[in-house]
Amino acid sequence: MVSPYDLAVAGGVQGQVRGLAAALRRLGHQVVVLAPGRPVGARADGVVALGHTVGLPANGSIAPVCLSPIAAARAVSEVRRRPIDVVHLHEPLAPALGYGLLLSARRPLVGTVHRSGGSGWYRALAPVARVALGRLGAVCAVSEAARRTIAPLVDQEIELVFNGIDLGRFGARSPRPRPVPVVLFVGRHEPRKGLGVLLDAFSRLQDPAQLWVVGAGPQTAALMRRYPPSDRLRWLGAIDEDEKSARLLEADVVCAPSLGGESFGVVLLEAMAAGASLVASDIDGYREVAGSHARLVPPQDPAALADALAEALADARAGRGRSSPAAAAEARRHAGRWSMEALASRYVAIYERVLAVPGTAVR
Repeated sequence: MVSPYDLAVAGGVQGQVRGLAAALRRLGHQVVVLAPGRPVGARADGVVALGHTVGLPANGSIAPVCLSPIAAARAVSEVRRRPIDVVHLHEPLAPALGYGLLLSARRPLVGTVHRSGGSGWYRALAPVARVALGRLGAVCAVSEAARRTIAPLVDQEIELVFNGIDLGRFGARSPRPRPVPVVLFVGRHEPRKGLGVLLDAFSRLQDPAQLWVVGAGPQTAALMRRYPPSDRLRWLGAIDEDEKSARLLEADVVCAPSLGGESFGVVLLEAMAAGASLVASDIDGYREVAGSHARLVPPQDPAALADALAEALADARAGRGRSSPAAAAEARRHAGRWSMEALASRYVAIYERVLAVPGTAVR
């Protein structure tokens, strides 16, 4: 399994790579993960680090990718010297590890596209990308938005899969009486994630409530100066997965105010699995995942977001609406459809199908 992004940096694709690898191992499969990282050649937790990264602007974020042709050659060497059955490339068009494998892996290839929305990079590489993607035995997309992004560059059928969540991290919600309800934001502090919009909206609320902000990023310092810590606002910084799960289980409302560019809403599924009420932007990737289990508001509209938060907090105080026990239980069942185990089983079927095609062992 190949990640184009450094697994030491928090990110949606990185989380999927780690979670899927772990789920496949639980099913009895052997998984080696190749990814950028230092020190080069380090092997830990089934991950092989292949080279240092640089931050490139991508889809409204900064992607920690490796541009070294030497690192791409290392990836090819790792695959060739191991008894590998299938190479699974996440974001196969992201620079640069995937390109060497697409050209010379000599193993059956599966690719998964995560991003939503095209880019100048995609357009510039379109002729090369079409040839490279044609070498994939299966092309997968995590959402309809991701499928539309990659569709102009492939001639074969694109299989819709999904992103998975580890349901085992979310146990029963234990009662924790608090004087005021809590809104939780989890995400990178960059324009695309809409944290500035949420802070503006929360500042308009009159009723008692707290906002917990998890994560870090290029906007952190500026936003903290504009919205300093207080009894109403807690900046929690970057936290590990265990603490994130605990915070989700504690929160009354989880808010995902992204402006766009989200192909899939993992944090929405995690919020539902934790039994929290959900307020999110009405964008393609979120709408597909949330169904009827979230208040959806127009992106980049602080007034509309403030109104939705006020309604959600009132429901949380009264234990009604989407904060009722019945609604929370239904949301958890909904989130369960996207378990990491179900995703791993889906990919195993895809791997087996690709391996069954004559001639896929050597390209």
